[in-house]
Amino acid sequence: MTVAVINELVREFVEPHLPDGIEGRFYTSIDEMLDLAPEAEIGWFDVNEIPPMIDAVERAGKLRWLNSMYAGLDFLPLDLLQQRGVTITNGTGINAIAISEYVLMLMLTHAKGYREVVRAQDRCEWLFDSPGKRELAGSRALLLGYGAIGQEVAKRLAGFGVQTTIVRRSASDDANVIGPDEWRVRLGEFDWIILALPATPETEGMIGASELSAMKREAVLVNIARGSLIDQAALVTALEDRTIEAALLDVTEPEPLPKDHLLWQLENAHVTMHLSGRAQDKMYVRSAERFVDNLQRFIAGEPMSPIFDPGRGY
Repeated sequence: MTVAVINELVREFVEPHLPDGIEGRFYTSIDEMLDLAPEAEIGWFDVNEIPPMIDAVERAGKLRWLNSMYAGLDFLPLDLLQQRGVTITNGTGINAIAISEYVLMLMLTHAKGYREVVRAQDRCEWLFDSPGKRELAGSRALLLGYGAIGQEVAKRLAGFGVQTTIVRRSASDDANVIGPDEWRVRLGEFDWIILALPATPETEGMIGASELSAMKREAVLVNIARGSLIDQAALVTALEDRTIEAALLDVTEPEPLPKDHLLWQLENAHVTMHLSGRAQDKMYVRSAERFVDNLQRFIAGEPMSPIFDPGRGY
């Protein structure tokens, strides 16, 4: 029997569909997960805290396949997994709809000044004018990253009449698609700069002081990728100096953000605590369905999907 160590949270969706030859062992606590990890040939070690996930991977010396509902797995010991030859499947696309909806929510919240509307309601104060007057229709967005999340974001931007330029690994004949060497010189053209890229050595700190200074003063930076993509100190300076209008940040560096960090205090910074992927009620169902499909492929010796490449980091 092949031992699969799986979170109890998905048991009802997975256990009835376990194929012959797979023994499911379900953990209800971090301690139980860590106790079971050394026997795991298939591991699904997702919990809310990163250190125990790392610990579980390190303990899982028999591991052949690691599954996760997380899309970005840069926090795991990828060198170790690569050395052991572990096949990794991740959560690419699982949260794409929820995160893309979150992007539009963030943009609309800023454009219409909705935070001030909520605060006025809390004060029982009747406003006679809108605190935000920007319209999405007719604005221009630069979308860095066109994976599962980026594609869903682009669909929704189109529905709101936003003219979107997409940055991909290779340019195309489409005037709205540019290559990775072109976007920096065009930063000043856009009202919204949206980051939807994986965290890799190539993307670390890709938005720094020079990129921020190249943006128009009315530009709004939206990050639903990873905090490491932005030089956060440079961003704080840009927000304080009003070099750009605002930053809408679902992700920060580090997480959780320390209580005394300036980003909490800046009026033109929106911090949403990496909640975008959790703003849904289908995450476990979608993840379990994909896992069960991959279990069948694993047993049959067929390719699984989506495969996470620890060498590339995505």
